[in-house]
Amino acid sequence: MTPGDLTTAISELRRLIKDAGRIVPFTGAGISTESGIPDFRSPGGLWTKNKPIPFDAFKASRAMRDESWRRRFAIAETFESAQPGRGHRALATLYHAGKVPAVITQNIDNMHQLSGVDANDVVELHGNTTYATCLDCGERYEVAWVKEKFDADGEHAPDCACGGHIKTATVSFGQAMPSDAMQRAEELANNCELFLAIGSSLVVWPAAGFPLMAKHNGASLVIINREPTELDEFADLVLHHDIGDVLAPFVGN
Repeated sequence: MTPGDLTTAISELRRLIKDAGRIVPFTGAGISTESGIPDFRSPGGLWTKNKPIPFDAFKASRAMRDESWRRRFAIAETFESAQPGRGHRALATLYHAGKVPAVITQNIDNMHQLSGVDANDVVELHGNTTYATCLDCGERYEVAWVKEKFDADGEHAPDCACGGHIKTATVSFGQAMPSDAMQRAEELANNCELFLAIGSSLVVWPAAGFPLMAKHNGASLVIINREPTELDEFADLVLHHDIGDVLAPFVGN
């Protein structure tokens, strides 16, 4: 079902949410554009202007590590000033109402945590760019600290006290997906009554397989995305409307 008008779309979504006891949201970049965070994959996005730095290149080349950090500092203000949008707040409302056990996200922006979802219940498939870790010992570092050291040196990003390389806590191209997060996402997809795919193009695998996994295990599947996806034909409800407009009625007071 693909309702053409927003009122019908929201009404049908409300019915599905009301009838479901266990709802699992799966979010992509589209839910965060309202917060001012760009979809890096879209035309004109960051990745069309700067080719992503693969994980192997980051580890092998100090120049690539320095360039990676320069790019991160260039977008620091975007992430630091961003606030959760209506979509994030709606999911937080459902979470606090006991409908949503956890949120699976492809995003790295920390918006679900800021909206009120406990960090332990945000399953980050691609990591988090708001802090950094040592690739060797796992020590956590704040981005502001890395920038302070980078600026003081004038050329190079700092290494960890153990000698390991410090990298934003994100999953780069060629880097292994976090096994714990993938396992938990699979468990959530296999044990829900309603799966909400929100703001994702559903083309990045294996993450894009979770909606089908949920559907095959008996869950209703809803896809909310401005543009069509390859999985629309499998969904019980498809909403090609603005995500904030669709989810605004579900934001708690």
